[in-house]
Amino acid sequence: MAGGYAGKILRLDLTNRQVLTINTSDYEEWGGGHGIASAIFWDLAVAPGKWDLMDGLDPRNIISLMTGPLAGTVTPSAGRTEVQSVGLYGYPIDWFTRSNFGGRFAGMLKMAGWDGVIVEGKADSPVWINIVDDKVTIEDAGPDGDNLWGLDTWLTQQEIWRRVSGNARFDEWRELGEAYTTQRPAVVACGPAGENLCRSATIIHDAGHGAGQMGAGGVFGSKNLKAVSVLGSGRVEIADPKALMDARLWFIRQHGYNVNSPLHERTDTLNSYTPGKGARFYEANRMIGCQGCVAPCKRRHQSGTYNESTCADFWYGIGNSPRVVLGATDTAQKYGLNTRDLRRTYDYVRTLNLLGILGPGKEIESAPVPLDLLGTQEFADTLLKAISYREGIGADLADGVIRAAEKWGRLEEDLTNGLLEFPMWGNEKHYTVPDVERGYGSIVGDRDINENDFQFAWGVAFAEHQEGRLPAKRLVEIMAEKTVPYNGDPFMFDYSEGPTGIYSENKAKLVAWHRHYSRFWKQSVLYCDWIWASFINPNTPDLIGYTPEGEPKFFNAVTGKNISFADGVEIGRRIWNLDRAIWILQGRHRDMEKFSGYVHKMPHFGVVPAYEDGEWTIEQRSIILDEAKVEEWKTHYYKLEGWDTSSGWPTEATLEGLDLGYVADKLKSKGKLGA
Repeated sequence: MAGGYAGKILRLDLTNRQVLTINTSDYEEWGGGHGIASAIFWDLAVAPGKWDLMDGLDPRNIISLMTGPLAGTVTPSAGRTEVQSVGLYGYPIDWFTRSNFGGRFAGMLKMAGWDGVIVEGKADSPVWINIVDDKVTIEDAGPDGDNLWGLDTWLTQQEIWRRVSGNARFDEWRELGEAYTTQRPAVVACGPAGENLCRSATIIHDAGHGAGQMGAGGVFGSKNLKAVSVLGSGRVEIADPKALMDARLWFIRQHGYNVNSPLHERTDTLNSYTPGKGARFYEANRMIGCQGCVAPCKRRHQSGTYNESTCADFWYGIGNSPRVVLGATDTAQKYGLNTRDLRRTYDYVRTLNLLGILGPGKEIESAPVPLDLLGTQEFADTLLKAISYREGIGADLADGVIRAAEKWGRLEEDLTNGLLEFPMWGNEKHYTVPDVERGYGSIVGDRDINENDFQFAWGVAFAEHQEGRLPAKRLVEIMAEKTVPYNGDPFMFDYSEGPTGIYSENKAKLVAWHRHYSRFWKQSVLYCDWIWASFINPNTPDLIGYTPEGEPKFFNAVTGKNISFADGVEIGRRIWNLDRAIWILQGRHRDMEKFSGYVHKMPHFGVVPAYEDGEWTIEQRSIILDEAKVEEWKTHYYKLEGWDTSSGWPTEATLEGLDLGYVADKLKSKGKLGA
């Protein structure tokens, strides 16, 4: 077993209340996190062929919480937990999907001696999982047992802390078997929204670390699983500790934030490593980051409001005051609701009310939500409670705003006119165009990819017209140098509508690279998306980031392996094709991979580079995606991936070349292998 791996994966059969073990070495070739979880899902849920993979609420569904090999080490921003299952959030199909969360959970699980947790079946009554090193028990959670069922995510964690660690203070030593610890358990839990099978329900760890955009909370609820708690006293084996420390010091010296350097004044982008980057705050606070992080993105506030939340968690943007905005986010975290979905839910409810369609006694009845109190804490609390407990209009919204619109007979119309900005798979808009690789990557995948790699360079950090920035030509050259193994093609970063731009084979290469890179380096090794990959870094004199040097530097130091950056991307391609096969078995076909109608009717704005009239520029652009040309792009992309261009299904040759012959056999038996 290589360094970085604990050596075993916990497998829990809730139906029979069995605790089993999987050897990590059987799946180590997949890297970690997403790759291992997909491979196990195939073996346990797909290969047996005992269900059709369509219903995320089916007890035969499997949900995994997997770490990466770098979790629990000093690797910067690699302490995340990947969550996978047939989800509840997608539309029109419950796609096999993913999310992840940060915090303490991944590192603690590794220190308890586990690389991940696999949960299958359904308990006959509510339970929670108690992991203390190698001791694992399935505990009653109520209502006739411990009565955790019904508590919000915060109270659930506090009660589990009390039961596992007693009443000791956080900094007090206490016995843990033959060892001692000052730590309290790392707990991830669903709230009332998950218990009531809300499709947008999340699982929450600590105050604000959540796995959104997949409905993981509802999957927990469907299994009568309230929480997973872990407390570990061990350590993570490092193959080469000196190499790891050298890598961390290299990272901090070359790329970290330096308070004495004027370079930090260039930008405060998410990947600038500025302390507290991206966090919104209105009162005294202190920065906090996930385990191993050198650039904390979250804050703990003096009042205790909005702790450890950031980005889309800041959902209630039209509140009467900052305090209301922050308080509404806390309410969502407690109920365990995906704040990303709530942003459009709020907008949609408000818009339909203004149009006279939704309200008291209207075509769509709004009770019990007090629409006269829009923008207040009371409105937010009532709306979120109604969704979480499926009360009144909340019963419709609990299945996601897309399905609510469908029930109300408004879905097709409002996805065309733009009242619902959900470009694909029932997921809320997240920069679809002009940075098209996000949108393209989303329609050929399972959800909004929500990855921030290129936008940091384009839209925020280094626009040519701003003093002291890189010229556009040099900027795309740097990007092209770093996208190994497709390096050397600057037209991958051409966002024009010309022959080398957004509809071309060059953009197909960028999307393929992005999907393969992410599947391994970010979702399996589990580097944090907010600072990896790094192409441009404002804290360095030459402005050049640490990708592709940094990723394998840490991975090899921890594991003792000797893989290159390109090796990792190739493993990511293998994982991407395995996931593709699962979606195909669920019903995926080229004809489904389309944007909602409004995307082809409404302009979208952003700062992107473009090659026109023989010159590179970077500026604010407006793009309306041409539907026919998107179809041309899909053909380029399918060819590049080695998939059948008429169906979007991988060919036998492609899968055999990736050592996925058994996957090809399965697809062939179902008549779904590409020609």
